[in-house]
Parts: sequence; structure tokens; C-alpha cells
Amino acid sequence: MHHHGYVWTGPKERFDQEALRRPPHLDPPPPPAPNDPVGERLLQRYREVATEFPTVDLPPLEIAYWLLKPRSLVRGTWDEPKEAAAWLGEQLTEHAHRFACEQDQAVSRVGRLVDSAAERLATGADVSYGFYLERPSYLHLAVVTCSPNRSTPTLPCPLV
Repeated sequence: MHHHGYVWTGPKERFDQEALRRPPHLDPPPPPAPNDPVGERLLQRYREVATEFPTVDLPPLEIAYWLLKPRSLVRGTWDEPKEAAAWLGEQLTEHAHRFACEQDQAVSRVGRLVDSAAERLATGADVSYGFYLERPSYLHLAVVTCSPNRSTPTLPCPLV
């Protein structure tokens, strides 16, 4: 078992593009009937999502699906949960001055988040944190347990 770290920072409106944050359904929609503009739009949208989800840098709605993203998005890999949690702490500290909520900027809060992350990662769980930054930006941090992932054990390791 090991852990991969991910960071995404960007406009909140881009983060809200949920269709690009979920993997396409395994079964594509049926071919539209002739002169069916709704069916054609549905099929076109499915094709867009199927093409973009694997490569778009947006955080997936289900944290484990980071493992389907390109290896270039992996910001670090650790064998030990405490090392992965320490990396989260570094990221939180680096961005804390930009947090929209002053309470989130407190060093004690960052310490509690790191401790909690280490505990959860040690059990094989994933960890995900999100923070509003100065408007309209958003920060997403995730550490995903790999080989296997507890919630979705069939997902491949992005580094293999």
C-alpha cells in the first residue's frame, strides 16, 4: 500500500463543472433517432465527458478516481501515511494565507487536519480537503491510497 498526493487550485466556477468531474457511465447512451436533437446533444455530451475526464485536471467527485488521471498530476508518492500527511501539512501551510476563512488559517487547525489525515491514511482511507481561497478561487488537496484503494480496489496505480 502507498499513497499519492494531488493538488488543484483554480476558479470555483471551473471546479463546479461536475460533468467533467465524474467518470463517464460504462454504457454510452443509445444512438439518437433521426432528427432527435435532444438525443444528439446527450450523445455528444457523453463523448465529451468520455474524452475529457481521463485527462482533465479537475478533481473527481469520488476521490479514488484520481487514480484514473495521468501520472503527471501526481504531486508525490509515499509509503508511509505520516509522510503523506506531512505533505498535506506543507500544502496547507503554503496556502493558508490565502484561505477565505480566518479560522482555517490557524496553525492549530492545520495541525489537527494533519493528525486526522495520518490516522485515516493508516487505515487505508483516502483524504480530501477543500478550501475557498480569495474569491473566486478554490483549493483541493487529496491523498489517495493505492494498491489497492479501499473504496475501489480495481483502480490501477497511475505510476504503473
